[in-house]
Amino acid sequence: MPAIHRKAFDPSARGAMDGVRIVDLSRLVAGNILTKVFSDHGAEVVKVEPPEGDTLRAWRVGGVETSWKTICRNKKSVALDLKRPEGIAVVKALARDAAMLVESFRPGVLEAMGLPPEELLAINPRLVIVRISGWGQDGPYRHKPGFGTLVEGYSGFAAVNGFDDREPVLPPMFMGDAYAGLYGASVAMIALRHAESGGAGQVLDVSLFEPLFSVLEPQLANWRITGARKPRTGSRSTNTSPRNAYRTKDGGWVCLSASTQGMTEKLFRSIGRGDMIADPRFANNPARLQHWQELDAIIGGWIAERTLAENLDHFDKAGVTIGPIMDAGMLEGDRYTIEREALIEVPDEDMPGGWLPMHGFVPRLSGTPGVLARPAPRIGEHNDEILAPVLGAAELARLRSLGVVREAEARKAAE
Repeated sequence: MPAIHRKAFDPSARGAMDGVRIVDLSRLVAGNILTKVFSDHGAEVVKVEPPEGDTLRAWRVGGVETSWKTICRNKKSVALDLKRPEGIAVVKALARDAAMLVESFRPGVLEAMGLPPEELLAINPRLVIVRISGWGQDGPYRHKPGFGTLVEGYSGFAAVNGFDDREPVLPPMFMGDAYAGLYGASVAMIALRHAESGGAGQVLDVSLFEPLFSVLEPQLANWRITGARKPRTGSRSTNTSPRNAYRTKDGGWVCLSASTQGMTEKLFRSIGRGDMIADPRFANNPARLQHWQELDAIIGGWIAERTLAENLDHFDKAGVTIGPIMDAGMLEGDRYTIEREALIEVPDEDMPGGWLPMHGFVPRLSGTPGVLARPAPRIGEHNDEILAPVLGAAELARLRSLGVVREAEARKAAE
């Protein structure tokens, strides 16, 4: 088994976004994914956390903040009580020299806190303000709670996911939040480009709903043509056949997609069934979609007589588009993920063995690759580093004495 590449954090590392400060007021997933895109390339992302920390820290496995550690690497943390006017004043001071501010409160909360976008833009006319919410800053649902689960149902995703004789299936991961975070990062870069080219700052309204809704196209166009709800087909496709998940002799699973005529014919020949190429039931894609059950029985039966390794070896040599359905344990020892550095390890004293596996940089840039500057921060770890230059030592000491700036965990532990 190849060894996972181990990477050390280097505080002196510099990326393409070096010199860009982002004030991150967001909580949980979408905002943290958005700012991770920038922190991975050298931006100084300042997480402004409440005294108890970002809610994402509560998602622990075996007592370890795995979600926080993997999504919030390279960031810095200050701990502020934003229920106090003095805490709001600190945010305004940070925004004065920032390129971007990210928040994920329910619409209207930022204004109620004393941080309306128009005031922030008056302080810093080139500030890019990213507002993430479940349903957007306007519209009839703006005040509704907006967790990703709700938009995964509302967007139409769950309605087409799963099997038609069972309940709709919600994704077992934060899909809605992830799409919003990645969409938001790409559009924020556009806004930054505009501001840095002499334009003004602006407000980005990023809902969790619209990014996921947009990638489900063309479901509404198809519905208008057919008038029929798209059925839930499990792993099967309604556009091409064969395409499905098949069980192997030793209990493994493979996924297969022969989405072109040439690939389908190659598949048929590889299982010794070249005769199927001329069979009217399987001769073209429309016919195969109509006779998918018979087709799957033939392909699935052939695969079921062989182990996972035997299937992969056979179809790989034949050039057929088939692959294993991997779980976490398989991915950890997989040659592809390791050699591509899609999976890396970083030192972490909280992890068994002292190493934390996590994703590499996505995508990879040839000239300005991502950087590993620092691990995900402890609550308030960078209070002094970030706030002293902005506030001055005397004011920082005053706010600390008032409990507006909370002590870093490391400082408390030392006491």
